Amino acid sequence: MSYRGKKISRQGLLLVPAVVLLAGCGSGGSGSDSEAAAQSQANGNTGEPVVKVAGAAVKGIIQQGMVTANRLIADKDGTYSLDRLAAKTVRTAEDGSYELQLRGKADGWALVELRTDQQTRMVCDVLPGCDQAGGGTIVFGQTLSLDSEFSLRGAGDLISETVYLTPLTHLAVAVAERNLQGLSPDALAGAYTTVENWFGLSAGALHLSPPDLTQLDQLNDVSADALQVAIANAAFLALVNDNPQWSTISHVLSDMTTQIADTGQIQITGDGESLALSDLVAASALQASELQLVVDSSIISQKLAVVENRNVQRFKTIAGVYDESDTSLADSGETTSGSDGAIDGGDGSGTDTSGDTTDSGSTGTAIPADAALLSWTAPLTRENGDSLSMGEIAGYEVVYGTSADAMDQSLAIGDASVDELLVDQLSEGTWYFAMRTLDTDGNRSQLSEVVYKQI
Repeated sequence: MSYRGKKISRQGLLLVPAVVLLAGCGSGGSGSDSEAAAQSQANGNTGEPVVKVAGAAVKGIIQQGMVTANRLIADKDGTYSLDRLAAKTVRTAEDGSYELQLRGKADGWALVELRTDQQTRMVCDVLPGCDQAGGGTIVFGQTLSLDSEFSLRGAGDLISETVYLTPLTHLAVAVAERNLQGLSPDALAGAYTTVENWFGLSAGALHLSPPDLTQLDQLNDVSADALQVAIANAAFLALVNDNPQWSTISHVLSDMTTQIADTGQIQITGDGESLALSDLVAASALQASELQLVVDSSIISQKLAVVENRNVQRFKTIAGVYDESDTSLADSGETTSGSDGAIDGGDGSGTDTSGDTTDSGSTGTAIPADAALLSWTAPLTRENGDSLSMGEIAGYEVVYGTSADAMDQSLAIGDASVDELLVDQLSEGTWYFAMRTLDTDGNRSQLSEVVYKQI
């Protein structure tokens, strides 16, 4: 499996997010996690409470899919299985969203499943189009039919309510099913983390709302993490285009879930017969590259460049680290990454610093020769030790130049969820980088320590 790289160009100021410790006044306070408690309400004439389960089915957007849910309950031995009482089936809307009612109080977990019939359609989110078995190619942004074997599953805590149904969540449920206690909350939470690790996604990424890749110019506030999830899901269908042996996306999902069911693992570099993680990651990198050619927004283009580079990094890691004697990925998969001029924006330890910086040097990855990739970690505290929530961060600024004493160029960041930035079109010489954070009250941090890269 090969990957075709491309040069990323930057025009004007780019709005993306990051996090370093904040200097100056203002008490950070602890950000309140908004957990929407489901409201109990009367169910018919019985007065039995019900809980709302909502979310969306996305691989592109799935319209008129049939969704139902079952509460997960434990027997006297602590083994979890599906409650025999399922929610009434509902259909997904034009944007893929669904909402259904599940009997009982707002506690515990539920398994949600989507199936298809002749009314179900899916938006093609793969460039340049989606090949259909025995038919022509569906243009990007148009809808195609799905075969009767197609299904997606996902699970979630009923207190948080939102459950997304994607190929990635489908794999996570397959991982959890191998647990001796069935689909327990611990098994499901661990399985979601496992799949995030396999694909090099940030923690909690599978709980993000995947954006519609065909409508990106309308979504300037989307995060790079959410884009990465959506593109990874699109890759499952992209493999149908690139490999004649996979006739439908159902075939692709079946191959992956069968591998997991048999061994709890998926192939890393492939054996010529089964699909491999490297296939999906390479397809993700290519899709991120192709999408940059069709979006008008420079903000989205920059975030797609970040996603592209993350997948290139992940591809090189799994292709280079694992030798032919170890081509499977275990349940507890790990992620590794490298970056040029990495910036650590603070580790949440409460130390009085605006963020330690390190220079990781050249990683030999597919970063353009005239570019530097900056990365950082979100802090949990301000410089004075007060706690800092993501909601208090307005954005940050990266400054850079050819002298550590005169960094006269800058890029504005307005999205606190992004933790990487690619700076390109750099001339030959040594370039120096630092960053500062802004909070919602207008406070500014001191500049971080300076890192540098030789171009």
